[in-house]
Amino acid sequence: MREGFYIGTLFIHWYGVIIMFGALMAAVLSTKEAKRRGHDPEIIWDVMPWLLLAGIVGARIWHILTPPASMVEQGITTQYYLTHPLDAINVRNGGLGIPGAVMGGALALWLYARSKKMAFGTWVDIIAPGLALAQAIGRWGNFVNQELYGAPTDLPWKLYIEPVKRLPEFMDQAYYHPMFLYESLWNLMSMAVLLVLGRKLKDKLFRGDIFLVYLVMYPIGRFLLEFIRLDPSNVGGINANQTLMGVIALVSLITLILRHTVFKSSQTVEEYKEFVKEEKPEPKESA
Repeated sequence: MREGFYIGTLFIHWYGVIIMFGALMAAVLSTKEAKRRGHDPEIIWDVMPWLLLAGIVGARIWHILTPPASMVEQGITTQYYLTHPLDAINVRNGGLGIPGAVMGGALALWLYARSKKMAFGTWVDIIAPGLALAQAIGRWGNFVNQELYGAPTDLPWKLYIEPVKRLPEFMDQAYYHPMFLYESLWNLMSMAVLLVLGRKLKDKLFRGDIFLVYLVMYPIGRFLLEFIRLDPSNVGGINANQTLMGVIALVSLITLILRHTVFKSSQTVEEYKEFVKEEKPEPKESA
């Protein structure tokens, strides 16, 4: 399977095309969500370049800090990246971690919302379903590259992996779990759940709740899939991605429960203050 195509002498990776298509679809969905909620959809297009840049930087940093076992065996470790800066920034050779992308994008959105005096919780809720959609689409880049596949299997939907793409210890195994497909479907389901919750429970949710639900659903799916992943990112003997996903899911779930029980009254007051701040018109300058 070809991993890309040439435009003149420039080789374009399908992986990058798929990632950008996912980002575009996320922006389109987010503009519809913004409009439905009564907000200016143009804000999405204004903030999107910053989210993409921060997401890519965050994804690369996460990869550098948590390289998969197969790369560590080749000597490509965190220390290697720190001593080879050109390789560290060369994303064309692959190496992007979704946890870092989400953290980088969230930080960029927080800074943007702060600078524009907008409620971060409102906009992160607007973008969350689109984020899940982007991840669902982006995982097909792993299919093109024949990477991040699961354990060997004989199931009807098994995925054939070319010998050159197999891990050395599995050279005699041709078919594997299509992890990219499992995660893509999980993310599509997550997107649907977030959209439905935003409509059916709009009068019961606080700002940021939709994003917190995302931070429960995506990590649960990723946590479970790590059990069949053949090339985990181990740090100190611990699966870094699986551990982080478990912690995020648990903390987000507890936060959701506390927001709607113990801290419900104080949360309602804070919501009202934020609403007043957003709705209060700016004072006009005297002529």
